[in-house]
Amino acid sequence: MAQSVNAVKSDSTEIEQKDLVDVLQKNLKLHLRADSAVQSGNGPYFSIMPVVGYSMESGVTYALVSNTSFFNDKNKSRFSNILANAYYSQYHQYWATITSNLFFEKSKLHLIGDTRYYKFPTQTYGIGSQTSSADILHIEYSYLRFYQSVFREIKKNVFAGIGYNLDYHWNIDNDGRPGKALTDVQTFQKGSRSSSSGITLNLIFDSRKNPVNPESGTLGNLQYRSNLKMLGSDKNWQSLIIEARHFFKPLASSKNVLGFWAYNNFTLNGTPPYLDLPSIGWDNYSNTGRGYVPGRFTGNNLMYLESEYRFGITRNGLLGGVAFGNVESILPNLNSTIQKVMPGYGIGLRIKMNKYSNTNIAIDYGFGIGGSHGLFFNLGEVF
Repeated sequence: MAQSVNAVKSDSTEIEQKDLVDVLQKNLKLHLRADSAVQSGNGPYFSIMPVVGYSMESGVTYALVSNTSFFNDKNKSRFSNILANAYYSQYHQYWATITSNLFFEKSKLHLIGDTRYYKFPTQTYGIGSQTSSADILHIEYSYLRFYQSVFREIKKNVFAGIGYNLDYHWNIDNDGRPGKALTDVQTFQKGSRSSSSGITLNLIFDSRKNPVNPESGTLGNLQYRSNLKMLGSDKNWQSLIIEARHFFKPLASSKNVLGFWAYNNFTLNGTPPYLDLPSIGWDNYSNTGRGYVPGRFTGNNLMYLESEYRFGITRNGLLGGVAFGNVESILPNLNSTIQKVMPGYGIGLRIKMNKYSNTNIAIDYGFGIGGSHGLFFNLGEVF
């Protein structure tokens, strides 16, 4: 963390930690960072960079990604962070996201925000686990997401809160290709717009110190959402998210980390619009389902499990790697048994962007069933 990233002990030899800023400063003779006295304080620690990437959904994508991390208390008990990203793809998709995770230890408040705008031609495959590439329906829409929640710490690491979630889609259209996907879209989506507006009740346990790159600790997240016509929702419907993450070092003498992530999104009652159904790649950080395009599997209920092993490559911390695997399943209703499990797996490279906030550039290549594969980029760890 911020107190210990400048140097680590290894084989009784002190190894100076390096990041991408150090490399650029040394090789390009640029001054990109304030002095170490400032960086060893509460921050903020900025990471910003242009990125050119590729994904199955967007083709070649140009992005400007940024991460700002800082402490809000003198004890440096845990990082707050703000992620702000903007994207444009070769398929004329453009979108911008701002997500925030802010801790105010003195007032025992925790604020979580997720705001997005999308102009997004893409494709969908219909409902369930049995869809195939033959089911592709091209669809486009504009989308605004506004999620804001405020939490109060009720005991150490335990936060209870209330929030407001809005998902608003407009200019919804598709290519009209006959098939299962078109039938499913028309069943759940009426007209060229949809609105889901509701109150959330939230309970969080979070013992991680740095949510951008956890080395230890546990996150548990329970969210009940009630969408109501009186708040502007097209329909009354309710959902429940149950999420858990856990991180630990398999060997005390190593900095390598093993992480586990479970994410479950259930429709409790009512019928969501098609574009608001639980779907791979549409969690809060759009990170579920590496190995598949976002939206590849959609349905009333989603169950997801992932594990990742994170290891160092260079002793100075500049380069690291990961190996990951995930499984997901779509359930038509809560009483259904798991009918089919879709696996994904892959490897990735980590490049240290900011050694003070321990922020990495994540570059992953993932594989799924049916020949699915692709490249995935992130600023910060996937979970």
